[in-house]
Amino acid sequence: MVPLVLAGLLGWTGAVKLFGRGTVRQAPKTALARMLRSSERTVLVLRTVGAAELVAAVGLLALPASEGSTAAAAPGVAAAALGAGFLGYLARARATAPESSCGCSAGDDAPITWRTFARAAAVLAGGTVSAACALGAAGMPGGSTGTDGAAQPWWTVIQEQPFVSLGFLLLSSAVLVGLSADLDRWWRLPLRRFRLRLFGHPFNSAAARGSAVPVAATVELLERSLAWQAASPVVRSGLVDHWDEDGWRILQFTGVYEEGGAARPVAVLFALDATVSTDTTAEPAVRIAIVDADTGETVAAELLSPAVRPALPLAG
Repeated sequence: MVPLVLAGLLGWTGAVKLFGRGTVRQAPKTALARMLRSSERTVLVLRTVGAAELVAAVGLLALPASEGSTAAAAPGVAAAALGAGFLGYLARARATAPESSCGCSAGDDAPITWRTFARAAAVLAGGTVSAACALGAAGMPGGSTGTDGAAQPWWTVIQEQPFVSLGFLLLSSAVLVGLSADLDRWWRLPLRRFRLRLFGHPFNSAAARGSAVPVAATVELLERSLAWQAASPVVRSGLVDHWDEDGWRILQFTGVYEEGGAARPVAVLFALDATVSTDTTAEPAVRIAIVDADTGETVAAELLSPAVRPALPLAG
């Protein structure tokens, strides 16, 4: 079953490098670009490695692992060589550009960490095991060899031991997903949101102890709200002041409104629940007040006519 899991990993990373649109965009951010000093050469190398990964993946899927077959061992040897090359590249990249991404899947901005090394080591180990099993030099735990000791292709193992095979595939896939930083947004973030819904957010417990949500979190929540979109044509500054009052957090901005053909300075005030954040609600209750900066009078919503910023001319 190792060839099937390894083929899935190499097929995914190879396809992303070879066909993905993000390869060109991601290439300058990788440690490989620092080494080659050329984004164009980096893209070429990434696509070449992606093609090699796809060829190895197809070989692992298609060639039967019959004992004594040198041809059947070739994909495993190729995968092991790729894994060894990845480890060497990662070691040098870690030493020369530790903050850069590795470009392993052409879609990850995260720096090189132990997870990156572990996944490359898994490729090396998987290729070695696949090649050894194809040559009959080693056996696979959980049914990689038949009763006569000969290595069996993965599709035969699935037919003979479907439940064991399914368990092995699920466990292996979970390990590889956990080692892939570029997949974090698909499982780690949803898992964190679920934990917050289940056990509550630490901001809430902090608020219960008397310390409210950080102001930056409240501003982020405000800027995602419909109230901010409605009032943003009036706002002309960043946050200038804030305070908490009766469970509400007041955020003050400066702005300009137009009335009677004259633009007047105003103070734009937003009030939000001081204990909520983007992790606890997506649609906060927001109160808005627009106050004339000179007279202190509240500008009525029905009389408000935002001063629209003039559109800049487009080149060409």
